[in-house]
Amino acid sequence: MSDLFLREARGEATERRPVWMMRQAGRYLAEYRAVRAEVDFLTLCRTPDLVAEVTVQPVRLVGVDAAILFADILLVPDALGAGLQFVQGDGPSFRNPVRDRAGIGRLAKPDVGKALGYVFDAIRTTRRALAALPDPVPLIGFAGTPWTLAAYLTQGGGSQTYPHLLAWSYRDPEGLERLLSLITDVTIDYVLGQVEAGAQAIQLFDTWGGLLSEERWRGLAMPHVARILEALAGTGVPRIVFARGSAHLLPALADLPAEVLSIDWTLPLSEARRIAGPGKVLQGNLDPAALLGPVDELERLTARLLEEAAGGPHIVNLGHGIFKQTAPDHARAFVRAVKELGQPR
Repeated sequence: MSDLFLREARGEATERRPVWMMRQAGRYLAEYRAVRAEVDFLTLCRTPDLVAEVTVQPVRLVGVDAAILFADILLVPDALGAGLQFVQGDGPSFRNPVRDRAGIGRLAKPDVGKALGYVFDAIRTTRRALAALPDPVPLIGFAGTPWTLAAYLTQGGGSQTYPHLLAWSYRDPEGLERLLSLITDVTIDYVLGQVEAGAQAIQLFDTWGGLLSEERWRGLAMPHVARILEALAGTGVPRIVFARGSAHLLPALADLPAEVLSIDWTLPLSEARRIAGPGKVLQGNLDPAALLGPVDELERLTARLLEEAAGGPHIVNLGHGIFKQTAPDHARAFVRAVKELGQPR
């Protein structure tokens, strides 16, 4: 197995920087769309053989240096009893949103091995599928941060502002803390189960932490992220934190016990390095929209990214998920440019 990604994530010397892309298993690939034409999204997530197939697709078709498990961060609140559903054209929603202490009482802490065992089965199946490749790569597991999961759970679905969560955070912070603690407990069991099943790194997605000031993020969200990361410390797997729209949170993120900080495209990596310090591995952060432009411009921007990140360990990635409109040839061009231009540290 190529351990390039794992060595870089641990800050070790490597022959070149590894590259993968968030949402790399997805709708920009015709092969993924063919699978989705046969099953709905949740059925795909709950079918280990299909999960393995779509997780491995970008490794075979695009050439990335790591696979990330195909799943969804909202499987955790679904396991709590919130009733996750995906409606065509409307995205995810919950039949039982939680907006007060009474709502917390209607949730039940699950036996994660039973409620989310299909994810662990998918990890084992995917590891076998990756091992069968000519050049196997590591598998990344993941979860959402408690604050982000609470955003969807209180809203009942997607939003850009999540007023129910923010209102609760001011109206009854102690009650919200109970919800966040419950989500944290389940998430710890979930990520530890992923590692036991064979995940070789864990990434936490804090999609909506950027709604908070640094002071409020440190008080409301950070302790729960830290508790999950601390629970993973004894496993030895690299821990990655990605927070979208969070340049103002980087001083706090740098204080987390994570080996890797994934940076979105709004902050230059050189500035991120200055704030985070030399001890952190950075990941990112090409603007995903760059893959929609001409290949020669994409190659130029990739070269500039590699130069900007030359001051320390770095995993090349996008600053957020790949757009579904991306041409697969452009995804391959990005990966190829990293492999051809990447220099050893």
